[in-house]
Amino acid sequence: MKRFVFPLAVVLCLLALVSQQSTVSAKDAWVSVRTKNFYLIGNANEKDIRKVAGKLEQFREAFTQLFPRTRFNTPVPTTVVVFKNKQSYQLFGPPNTGGFFQSGPDVNYIALSTDWYLRGEEGVFQIIFHEYTHLLVNNTLKGAPAWFNEGLAEYYSTFKISDDQKFVIGIEPGYHLSYLRRNKLLPLPTLFAVDHQSPYYNEKSKQGVFYAQSWALMHYLIIGKGMHEKLTTFLDLIANNVPVETAFPKAFETTFDAMLKELNDYVNKSQYGILKGQFSNKLALDAISEVKPLTDAEAQAYLGDLLLHSNRRSEAETYLQVALELDPNLGMAHASLGMLRFREGKTDEARASLERATAASSQNYLAHYYYAYALSRQRPEDTQAIYTPEQLAKIRQHLRRAIELRRDFPESYTLLAFVSLLSNTEIDESIAMMKRVLRETPGHVGYMFMLAQLYMHERDYKLARPLLEQVAKSNDAVNQHAEYLLAQLDKREKQLAEGNGISTVAGPQVVAGETAVSQPFDPSSQLREALRKPADGETQVLATFVKLDCEKKDALFVFRTATGQLRLRAISLEGMLIRTFVADVQGEISCGPRKPENVVVISYLPNTDKAVKADGVLKSIEFVPADFKLKPDKQ
Repeated sequence: MKRFVFPLAVVLCLLALVSQQSTVSAKDAWVSVRTKNFYLIGNANEKDIRKVAGKLEQFREAFTQLFPRTRFNTPVPTTVVVFKNKQSYQLFGPPNTGGFFQSGPDVNYIALSTDWYLRGEEGVFQIIFHEYTHLLVNNTLKGAPAWFNEGLAEYYSTFKISDDQKFVIGIEPGYHLSYLRRNKLLPLPTLFAVDHQSPYYNEKSKQGVFYAQSWALMHYLIIGKGMHEKLTTFLDLIANNVPVETAFPKAFETTFDAMLKELNDYVNKSQYGILKGQFSNKLALDAISEVKPLTDAEAQAYLGDLLLHSNRRSEAETYLQVALELDPNLGMAHASLGMLRFREGKTDEARASLERATAASSQNYLAHYYYAYALSRQRPEDTQAIYTPEQLAKIRQHLRRAIELRRDFPESYTLLAFVSLLSNTEIDESIAMMKRVLRETPGHVGYMFMLAQLYMHERDYKLARPLLEQVAKSNDAVNQHAEYLLAQLDKREKQLAEGNGISTVAGPQVVAGETAVSQPFDPSSQLREALRKPADGETQVLATFVKLDCEKKDALFVFRTATGQLRLRAISLEGMLIRTFVADVQGEISCGPRKPENVVVISYLPNTDKAVKADGVLKSIEFVPADFKLKPDKQ
């Protein structure tokens, strides 16, 4: 859920500035606590860290009770950084917050300050529970629609527990109640059609009704009507590609109109119940946790890695260099520094650091995975790769070592499949691996797409199609590649039906991790279709977002275009669309130079009043890949 002024569809804002010379004091005593599902580190005292650990484990347990037939799995580890006070936290978190959640393909991070939590300010956990619910849903529940995902995340965000045993779920958020009292509900087909590119998901003036109604519907189905089983049936049907208009009446045994009337009555009564529960036994955290002290070097390395995963590279380097000054042989610091260098495009330096990491931490599965990842690409933005037999053997060696050390970490298998596709070797083994990965995380779009590509390679289009259809409906960055391959399949089937027997299906659009490797085609074609269509009188251009100038009365957005500089003002943020189609946009939009600058597509109304010192009024900003082309190349 977006909780900041300029919402970006897939980006968690991280704005706090940290001095290049100042780090969290290495003199603090840092400790680690490992539980069943979380790894916690902190400079808070052990008792407070255990409290945080217990609350997170209790939340996870309460969540899983709603879907008893589902086995929830989170194979990507979650590290929780517990700061002793707001002074140490504020170097890492967004301003005026007490906690945040940052997901990643290799590790998820939660960070929070005990100041807020111990004062009873549950808003810290409200954000964390919301995002952790998304993590569980996205990994486990295949094809979960946006209203369900956001509604369930809001429903569980107000989870509370007392005496380590009694819990309450379903407390109504005041901001949703206020909105529901003042606004009309959407027709259910409209609500169910919202996806991550919809105005109801992205535009501030329309987000309110989507989130409020999604929460209210989920609350009504779970508490108002007690339809847990029917809700599970609905999700099962959706996961099996049954259209919503068929799945809904079949699962809930009612019509859209009838359900909307019931929901309206429920909202108008404003009498929301809560669900009280109790664990049969108190969570025996002492029995399932392992506590160890951390060295100063390890603490600095974890903080550097947290910043790296928040895309704050220069600050991350400060902490990682301090860690290596304290312990030159610290493998985890070399691993993080290696990935930082790789993202900077310094491939040789990256591989040198990662080689040191694997030597120093031979039992660290992530060090081996990172090294294999860096070996598999010349640069992060590479679109082709050719391996010598020696390179291929070395990549596979480190991936197999990573798998040996951590058999449930899915990214090692995915990278191994990626390398197999590019080298045209061991395809059958890769198919078997990815099928196992998807059994563990059936909702993960990236793993679905990798398996679909393997099937495409083997020309097993019948098995590839349903996977591609699922990916194409998602908000994942690979959905455009899936749409392209589906279009190719449709073209082939049409040709076969017409009797010419010509197969024109393109090779697979090989995608793994952060990099796409594809056969020649226009990669911008699908994205052009997804962009906001300019309204009458508006101009749409491809530009580079340079800065937001706040020095004068009216803040001006400054862009660089092929024909010169554009300075645009925003009359109303309510009606302006801001969204991203790339996963590495850093931070929210703030005053000052944009670092790094971003390629965007903007739409604006040109200025006709010479008295106004601006080139026009900005209507939308859409962040796009650096190689995006607004107009197709001429043939």
